[in-house]
Amino acid sequence: MRVEKCFFCSGPLYPGHGVAFIRNDGKMFKFCRSKCHRHFKAKHNPRKMKWTKAYRKAHGKEMVVDTCFEFEKRRDEALRYNRNLVVATVQAMKRVAEIRERREKVFWENRMRKAKAVQKDAIMAEVEKNVHIVSEPRLKQKIQKNILEKERAEEEEEKQQAVSNGMNIEDDN
Repeated sequence: MRVEKCFFCSGPLYPGHGVAFIRNDGKMFKFCRSKCHRHFKAKHNPRKMKWTKAYRKAHGKEMVVDTCFEFEKRRDEALRYNRNLVVATVQAMKRVAEIRERREKVFWENRMRKAKAVQKDAIMAEVEKNVHIVSEPRLKQKIQKNILEKERAEEEEEKQQAVSNGMNIEDDN
């Protein structure tokens, strides 16, 4: 049983399912469902449709380069049936699937770690912006202290950049 890939969304296309479109030049396009066929006919770009694999890969949501993808490539060589070869191939496919799942999990965890850091920074910026709403005095002082430290660090960084650019800045203190 050969599981094809949908031309538009790159989803699995099982035998007996989907639609095949053959262009005048003889090129065959296979689609998993009418939704993909309709978007293809409308000349939509799969990299701009958020539900396609092309979008997910182009925007860093999924792994793009990995050695596991070499096993998915289509091979059109006809091989003579060999029971040992079939058993070894099935075992290799299971092992490759395990490896891919583990790598995708690590990739996802790294993405979520970065997203969590960005979200935390956004929350802190919101709190610093609305520090007057905070009712706890100790917490309010701590936030104000952090704001002052950030401002001083930014000033020091600006001074260092100015010195590295060859400009002289006079101290206002």
